[in-house]
Amino acid sequence: MRLYVYVMEAHDLVVKDSCFVELQVGKHKSKTRILRNTNNPAWNEEFLFRVYDMNEELLVSVFHQDDDSNGLFNGAELVVRVRIPVGSVAAENNSTLPPAWYSFERPKSGKFINTDCGKILLTLSLHEKGHDAAANDLPCLHSNITEEPKEIDSPFVSSNGVLCSKSPCGKIPGGKQLMKALRRRMDRLLHKNDEASRTDDSSGLSSSVSDYEDCMEEQHSNCSFEKSLEMMQSSESEQKMPENLPGGILIDQAYVVSPSDLNASLFTPNSQFRRDLAELQGTTDVHEGPWTWKSGEMSCLTRVVTYINAATKLVKAVKATEEQTYLTANGREFAVLASVCTPEVPYGSSFKVELLYKILPGPELPSGEESSRLVVSWEVNFLHSTLMKGMIEGGVRQGLKDSFEQFSILMAQKFKVLDSTDLFDKDHILAMQAGHQSDWELAKEYFWNMTVVSTIFMVLYIMVHILLCEPSKLQGLEFHGLDLPDSIGEFITCGILVLQLERIYNMVQHFVQARLQQGSDHGVKSQGDGWVLTVALLEGTNLASLDSSGFSDPYVVFTSNGKTRTSSVRLQTTDPQWNDMWVSLEGKLAQSSQSKLHLRIFLDNNKGHETIKEYMTKMEKEVGKKLDLRSPHRNSTFQKLFGLPPEEFLVSDFTCALKRKMPVQGRLFLSARIVGFYANLFGHKTKFFFLWEDIEDIQQHPPSLSSVGSPLLVIVLKKDRGIDARHGAKCQDEEGRLRFYFQSFLSFSSASRMIVGLWRTRALSPDQKAQIAEDLDDHEERSKMLEDTESILNLEDTKMSKVYTAEIPVNTKSLMEMFNGGKLEHKIMEKSGCLHYATTAWEPIKPNIFERRLSYRFNRNVSIFGGEVACRQRKSPNANGEGWIIDEVMALYGVPFGNHFRVQLRYRIEKSALAHNACKCNVYVRVTWLKSTMFLERIKHNITGKFAHRLQDIFEMVEREILLTPQQDIGL
Repeated sequence: MRLYVYVMEAHDLVVKDSCFVELQVGKHKSKTRILRNTNNPAWNEEFLFRVYDMNEELLVSVFHQDDDSNGLFNGAELVVRVRIPVGSVAAENNSTLPPAWYSFERPKSGKFINTDCGKILLTLSLHEKGHDAAANDLPCLHSNITEEPKEIDSPFVSSNGVLCSKSPCGKIPGGKQLMKALRRRMDRLLHKNDEASRTDDSSGLSSSVSDYEDCMEEQHSNCSFEKSLEMMQSSESEQKMPENLPGGILIDQAYVVSPSDLNASLFTPNSQFRRDLAELQGTTDVHEGPWTWKSGEMSCLTRVVTYINAATKLVKAVKATEEQTYLTANGREFAVLASVCTPEVPYGSSFKVELLYKILPGPELPSGEESSRLVVSWEVNFLHSTLMKGMIEGGVRQGLKDSFEQFSILMAQKFKVLDSTDLFDKDHILAMQAGHQSDWELAKEYFWNMTVVSTIFMVLYIMVHILLCEPSKLQGLEFHGLDLPDSIGEFITCGILVLQLERIYNMVQHFVQARLQQGSDHGVKSQGDGWVLTVALLEGTNLASLDSSGFSDPYVVFTSNGKTRTSSVRLQTTDPQWNDMWVSLEGKLAQSSQSKLHLRIFLDNNKGHETIKEYMTKMEKEVGKKLDLRSPHRNSTFQKLFGLPPEEFLVSDFTCALKRKMPVQGRLFLSARIVGFYANLFGHKTKFFFLWEDIEDIQQHPPSLSSVGSPLLVIVLKKDRGIDARHGAKCQDEEGRLRFYFQSFLSFSSASRMIVGLWRTRALSPDQKAQIAEDLDDHEERSKMLEDTESILNLEDTKMSKVYTAEIPVNTKSLMEMFNGGKLEHKIMEKSGCLHYATTAWEPIKPNIFERRLSYRFNRNVSIFGGEVACRQRKSPNANGEGWIIDEVMALYGVPFGNHFRVQLRYRIEKSALAHNACKCNVYVRVTWLKSTMFLERIKHNITGKFAHRLQDIFEMVEREILLTPQQDIGL
């Protein structure tokens, strides 16, 4: 059964502003539009409900809408309501209740009481599907109708199990035709016409209403997609563009196509773009449902699309259901929310993937074409909690990334991608600047001011005065040829005239010099390595003045690749326009005035990809490794991240940590022009970049305690350079240079060689390059020394030589303080001749196995060569658990043949069997050879002897320090 409800109007409501009616039958609900500023609202809307139980009730409720609240019904407050049994409609003649007024009841303390709180005019009709409902809707009218209902002019809308009068599908007698029929019925009732005439006269009405539900259920076959969008655009409800979803941005790209055309290509039923995308992605069994109207807080357009995703390496081919809903469609902006369900994937019933497509107007183009911007964002909406949340989000992220890479490729094939060359038409900009003002126009503009006008007036006035006056006789100190002022007034007048004439003379001189120094404002070009740089000078602002008048005569000088160009002079202004880049000027005076220049820069590549290939080949020679050109998607991501032009290409990038007060893990990007760093830690982003030319020095520091055992790469900028990146610097030295510290590279030697190699090609002289190369080779040798110790640490001690054994009268715990990095260790090692001694903390690498690193330098008393030492120590308990075994591998550099061998030490410290408060210490030494040499035996003998004496001295000092120092002073 179908219940037809006509909501016409209400009178004397207790609420005056922002109210609407909600109708409910069983679980199905629908509501009228919101009307404001009236207590006699007229809705004139029609609704349809499916009825399965005749004992159900129609609940009619009036709500007050709070406009300050957001969200679905969050601001709706129940005011009054009335209940109408559905069975009462079935009991009436022809199962129709004619238009009648129903009094509302007011809620109070959880119950409803009958009070005078308004009434509502309704018409109800109950019929089976296919029945000519309208023919029987209006057989008679209630006797107490006193006012003629208003016209129903709303179209029809469908909702979940509900159809309401807001659809453009077919012509339903919901407007003037219906009201005319009502009037005819009223007249016939009042004049007591017979039933037959009423039935005959209503046939015209019934013919237009009878099949309206069939029209709605036939998937809006007579309603085009374009008309539905027009209907949504004409909706009275305010449409706001939603924010991007928090999962991230998949696409953010501008295209040379109008927003409406782009929207039609993406979402028109059975669009060619969707078919091509399905073929590209391997999607099969695509079924697109019709776009239908859905009523709710805001009426919207929605459809359901089902398809089978192509199988991947991890997931088989699965069926997906995608519900697409228009959130915004105002003709210029469109927003479509797609909710995708894939119940067949693992944990698929616990989440939905939501995609938000936003189509916005793009920037204006010089060609006059329309452009649009497409932004696609995503998030995972979990229906209930699951322990696999992280894994699900990671899988969804990777799947969407792969899918929308193909989406971007197809979009680029279908529509022209908008880039900077489209936004800034170089020829157009330069053509604007090519025309210069004539000298007469410039002179008129420059000299037309109060100073010149007043001076000309005074000169003319005095000349007329001279012509009218007779020659005066000589008096005072005058003589023939010298006429002096005869009063103070004449003296002041002469002084003013002289100052005015001097001012005019200076202005004329400036004007002539400016015209003689005529430059070019329509672009400065410089070429090199396949690139053509064009700079268009537009305007300046707040330029500092050296003139007492507060104005200046500025012009700009450009220098690039040894070429110098000057612009024309702009006279007497601090905000010149040379007809887009604002560049802050350096210098104390300029900075105090906040002086800026507005430039527009065009970078053209006249060799195409050959320029990039040549550059990469050149870099390969510098860094000593093969460099691969990055993908267009990765290059585009890099350019958008740092706001770089499309010509900037990524050379390499590394995972590393930026060291400030606390290390920040991120990624270091290297391009042909900049060094950039980006990190995103729980939403807190760190991003900066600086030019290669800004770098003054690159330093490499060995592992230390402060760097947590990782080598440091320190980039030092020139003074007053990289100001925009100062938030990423660890410190600023006494010379005013910013210092950036990077550590925790996966391969420090590879990263450092790459960074130094790129820097050398951009900013160093040949002598500087040679020195850097020598230092880099030395550091790589030391790094390799330390990295090669892994295999040595795992050697057995069967062939090791015992060089020290002793019973020490201290317990094992006290002696192990020598290896804990505390004050005792540092004090002993400094006394034993170790300079700049640094250790890292013990870090667990396996259960009960710990590792740390050491670095120091021998003084000349220990070794005549000095030399630096890099060590790795590994600590583990002995077999009975009453002692420790410490393995140490030592790499020496700066000593003869230091790169030919490694020194392995093994300390065995265990509880002594002779005394309760003593321990036994055995030390073994072994020399492992990496390269052969004729001095092998001699070197081995010297090392063994040296370490035997050195270890004896060290443990004797340890014994004295422990026995003579209170226990609380031994530790850290």
